[in-house]
Amino acid sequence: MPQNETIRDAILDAAEGRARVAGYNGFSFRDLANDVGIKSASVHYHFPTKGDLAHELMERYRIRALETLGSPEDPDEALRKLTALFRAAATGQEMCLCGALGVSSAALPEPVQLSAKGFSHALMAWLKEVPGWEKGLPLPPETLVSLFEGALLLSITARDPTFFEVAIAPLVSVTDSRRLRP
Repeated sequence: MPQNETIRDAILDAAEGRARVAGYNGFSFRDLANDVGIKSASVHYHFPTKGDLAHELMERYRIRALETLGSPEDPDEALRKLTALFRAAATGQEMCLCGALGVSSAALPEPVQLSAKGFSHALMAWLKEVPGWEKGLPLPPETLVSLFEGALLLSITARDPTFFEVAIAPLVSVTDSRRLRP
């Protein structure tokens, strides 16, 4: 891998960590340069504007999330995978990047707004690709994604991962009860 790709990935990693904790306005190129151990001009070389950086960051986040989720065979597996994705964020006390950027959506450059919106839509589309989702999911995809994002936000705000678990408990019990059926 060329050195520039390694630096580019390191910048994106640093930006993701900071954005998931403090949002779009919670970091600067100078912060990222310090995190990576490079000059601020090097960050600008790879990402001319903060909007360019955030847009690419959001796209990478969407792709990685969908890769992590994979292709579930049924609605229960889909719900377990989506729960695990958001639970990991709650346990680490890191906001979903979509939620972290979405909080300041009106102030974001349009491509970043569209990328953040695209993440939620990608999760909803993923749920709708699950065989039997219409009858197998306990709630519509839009409601499920909203519930997970909201539960994560409350968990982060309270600095208590148990808020997430309490909020999703009804979904977990539906999935568990179906799994225990003969």
